[in-house]
Amino acid sequence: MLAYVKRSRFATIAGGVPGVSESVSSQLRIGVVGLGNMGGRIAKRLVAGGEAVRGYDRSADAIGASVATPAPSVGALVAQVDVLLMSLPDSRAVESVVYGDDGVLANCRARQVVADLTTAAPASTVRIHADLAARGVDYLDVGISGGAKAAESGALSIMVGGSPEALERVRPVFSHFSANVFHMGASGSGHTTKLLNNYLNGVSLAATAEVMLAGKKAGLDLGQLLDVINASSGVNFATLERFPSIVKGDYLEGGLTVNLMAKDLFAYLDLLTDLQLTSFTGAGTLGCFTLAAALGYGDQISNRVVDALGDAAGGLRVGETPEP
Repeated sequence: MLAYVKRSRFATIAGGVPGVSESVSSQLRIGVVGLGNMGGRIAKRLVAGGEAVRGYDRSADAIGASVATPAPSVGALVAQVDVLLMSLPDSRAVESVVYGDDGVLANCRARQVVADLTTAAPASTVRIHADLAARGVDYLDVGISGGAKAAESGALSIMVGGSPEALERVRPVFSHFSANVFHMGASGSGHTTKLLNNYLNGVSLAATAEVMLAGKKAGLDLGQLLDVINASSGVNFATLERFPSIVKGDYLEGGLTVNLMAKDLFAYLDLLTDLQLTSFTGAGTLGCFTLAAALGYGDQISNRVVDALGDAAGGLRVGETPEP
């Protein structure tokens, strides 16, 4: 049965981070592997909440920005912590961290919890779960949603697969960066849910980009068009949270990149193949983001797909040019 918990907002502020209580330390030693856009923000939330956080990333700059205590290697980090969070680009990176010579599997011990916040392939997740379970380690697959803004404010939604008992042990850790926690079921179910959600995210972003370009070409006031859509049946996350800023020239840089969106869409289509299902809308959505990558937007936020589609339309832009 689906379990859902919504965390109440804390009343006090710590470390300048909104919503973090000074008195909610889990007393667990926490490690974070992967301190990029999401992992770094999550590490900051944990540190500001009073947690003892160690971190590892191949980039020394990322470690410093996260304010986590640096560990010299993955193996050294695993040996020092009770809970390990991983926030990595894809399953290939996760498998490298888990199965490497000085990786998680070689250094873990019974009763540890490894929570993988990567958007990963469920089949790989299930295999890692079994291999770590043989060592007495609980592996949770944790999809996260809400983007950089929600990570910074502690308002992420998370969807978890794996042991409900392990989830309860680390729930105080998750409370620092999540507002909504859903237990989805057995191993792999959290990452499956994340891929389904990310696919809809990609569809709505690409489709809204196309509609905004059409509105621009038709001479509509795009702010007013968004007001209409958001009061009507076309409303979605992109119309509510993204394009009101984009049409003013603010692309909300710092979130999921075009390349990562394309990776997630590929993973969704692989999942459907495993489930023996056919996607009739996937090719067009994926095509929008692979086009954007080919046009040079790969390392920029996925919202830039609207510029890629605009390039294909002869250089059309929906956003205002910000004043210098």
